[in-house]
Amino acid sequence: MIGGLIGLILGVLGAWCAMHLSARHRADTAHGLADQILSNAEREALTIRIQAELQSKEDSLRRRAELDIETDQSRKDLRDQERRLDKRGDLLDQKLELLNGKERDIETLQRRLAEQQEEIRKNRQVVQHLEADQRNELQRISGLVPDEARKILLARIENDLRVEVGGRILRHETMVREACQTKAREILSIAIQRYAASHTAEITVSTVDIPSDEMKGRIIGREGRNIRAFEKATGVDVIVDDTPGVVVVTGFDSVRREVAKLSLEKLIQDGRIHPTRIEEIVRETQDEMEQHIRKLGQEAAAEAEVVGLHDKLLDYLGRLKFRTSYSQNVLRHSIEVAFLTGMMAEEIGLSGTLGRRCGLLHDLGKAADHEMEGGHPAVGAELLKRYGEGGEVTHAALGHHDDLRVDAPYTVLVAAADAVSASRPGARRATLEKYVRRLEELESLVLGFPGVDQAYAVQAGREVRVMVDSQQLDDASAATLCREIAQAIQNQLTYPGEVKVTVLRETRCVEIAH
Repeated sequence: MIGGLIGLILGVLGAWCAMHLSARHRADTAHGLADQILSNAEREALTIRIQAELQSKEDSLRRRAELDIETDQSRKDLRDQERRLDKRGDLLDQKLELLNGKERDIETLQRRLAEQQEEIRKNRQVVQHLEADQRNELQRISGLVPDEARKILLARIENDLRVEVGGRILRHETMVREACQTKAREILSIAIQRYAASHTAEITVSTVDIPSDEMKGRIIGREGRNIRAFEKATGVDVIVDDTPGVVVVTGFDSVRREVAKLSLEKLIQDGRIHPTRIEEIVRETQDEMEQHIRKLGQEAAAEAEVVGLHDKLLDYLGRLKFRTSYSQNVLRHSIEVAFLTGMMAEEIGLSGTLGRRCGLLHDLGKAADHEMEGGHPAVGAELLKRYGEGGEVTHAALGHHDDLRVDAPYTVLVAAADAVSASRPGARRATLEKYVRRLEELESLVLGFPGVDQAYAVQAGREVRVMVDSQQLDDASAATLCREIAQAIQNQLTYPGEVKVTVLRETRCVEIAH
């Protein structure tokens, strides 16, 4: 039994020794692996550091090369600039030399003029002495006092020159009229050439794209309740037909039509289409439209370079975007008139800034003429006066169609620019039926006057030429008839702009020699 116990103890000791040796061996192996990992980490760190240094050197070299290139370019630019400055300096020296030469020539001319003036003064004194001697001799021979002789001479000269003076006055009036017309044409042509406007026209129909034809049924709604609610809220007509992919919004008021178009687009994007949602979207779009109108007015004022306008004037100006006159957008027309007026004002020495202001605001009354009494010139003038605009701007709005005064040059320029903008090709358009009907009415009205043989509407209805019977009417009667025809056209017909009436009367004698 003791021997077994000793064997057990020896076995335990042997097992412990084996475990101890195994643990030491594992520890030594772990230390070796740790040393190897540490060595590998140090080598990798060294490699990374070396690569970083190399990369840093490469970046430094690249930046240095770029800097050298930029430095070379800067030096080249400086050398070019120096050469240009040298050339400019040479040109300035040449101009200075020319100026010095001209100054010397002017001094020479001044000395010659002084000598000539002195000689003229001496000759004048000699002539005065000779005239005095002749006057005394004539008085002695005729026996008349100077006042009587002067009266007789002036009466004779007046009788002799009366016809010649009248002819000279007529010739000078013709020359002045032709010169004024030439200068006016030149100013208008320069302004028209300098400003090129877009030739666009407005319509009364807007289209809204829809993703699918299934959306048409949702827009109409059950028993048409959605489309009725939409038309009631917006005040426009919605046409849903067989045309694929579109819904048509139509209405004479451009603002309401635009609100309806935007509201319908929002409803289509939202997908929830029912009467309550329609009213909510329409109210929201109307609020946004007010802000959009203010923005349009600000953009128009900025484009025309007009500053300091009252906020209400900007609102009215923005509303002109949604107004048309014979299919011409009134806001674009106002901007065009502003530029044309400013250019013509600068050509004749007036303020281009004030000219553009008058031109931009001349049709402002068209944005509110349904809210106030009177035509758009009077309404516009009242609004401009109410919101602090000056007398030139107010009178330009009031009188750009009539009441043109010579002492109001900006009004005359605005009227001319307004006529140019309205009459240029592509600016305004009307249907063929309306155009033909207007020409027929114009010719029929003129043919109804006694003594009229023929009448022709020309220049797109802006002029009517009347042929009268020379046996029934003399020259004075023809002038009276021309006035009566113009008055009748003004009172009985509706037309844009002006209509020029030209009455032609001639006496034609024909004989045949056999």
